[in-house]
Amino acid sequence: MPIPDLSSCRVVDLAQPYYTGIPHHPAHPPFLYGLNKKHGDYVNPGGASSASEGIALGAHVGTHIDALCHFSCDGRMFGDVEAAPVQSYAGGLERHTVDMIAPIFRRGVLLDIPKVAGLDVLPTDFVITPRHLDAAAPDIRPGDVVLIRTGWGRYWDDAARFISQVHSPGPALEGAEWLSARKIFAAGSDTAPFEFTPSPEMAVHVHLLVRSGIHIIECLNLEELAAMGAKEFLFVAAPLRIRGGTGSPIRPVALVDRESLGNETNQ
Repeated sequence: MPIPDLSSCRVVDLAQPYYTGIPHHPAHPPFLYGLNKKHGDYVNPGGASSASEGIALGAHVGTHIDALCHFSCDGRMFGDVEAAPVQSYAGGLERHTVDMIAPIFRRGVLLDIPKVAGLDVLPTDFVITPRHLDAAAPDIRPGDVVLIRTGWGRYWDDAARFISQVHSPGPALEGAEWLSARKIFAAGSDTAPFEFTPSPEMAVHVHLLVRSGIHIIECLNLEELAAMGAKEFLFVAAPLRIRGGTGSPIRPVALVDRESLGNETNQ
């Protein structure tokens, strides 16, 4: 897509905030925060003082992107790479790692599934099917970043509700096949697992990451974007260069051309 005129764009933050107690999938460690130096603990001769903190988190906590090496099936990763010889606890993975993902500047597309389904937010047991995706989809092109809204972004400040014992709406395998058939770059959503869960086999992750080479982005905040009525935009995000990493936090933004929005959202 052409480079937008920034003066004609609205910039929409698609990231959820980090704070102690944020939701996290139980397969990953939580976000931890501590202020380890307060103002006044040490004061320079001129009166200046500083504060600083320490943080710890899993690479798949908060708004983040999955590298292709995040999943394997039958011991093999994307491209039929055998996982065992290219991994170590100290060094991570050697192939398809998150530091190999270049900064992302791609056409983004929002699929607002609750709007299609006539709902405000999808219920826990809602499976997103190709029929829903067809109804929500504008023109999807190879290389796009496709973002699927379920409405669960509004539950972010209620960790128990957001995780719901790892039960959440999302696409099952047929929905993942619909996405991969369009040869997209990445698929994202506003839930923690992306795919419909419970999903013991994690079939969607296997299909997208292992079989198709399509990245997954999770824990997005898509509420403002949906409220604007945005359907396509410039998606911008950059993973941290974590050598050997299987994923990384990101701070994605959408640059939305104001002319593509209704008059009521341009005020």
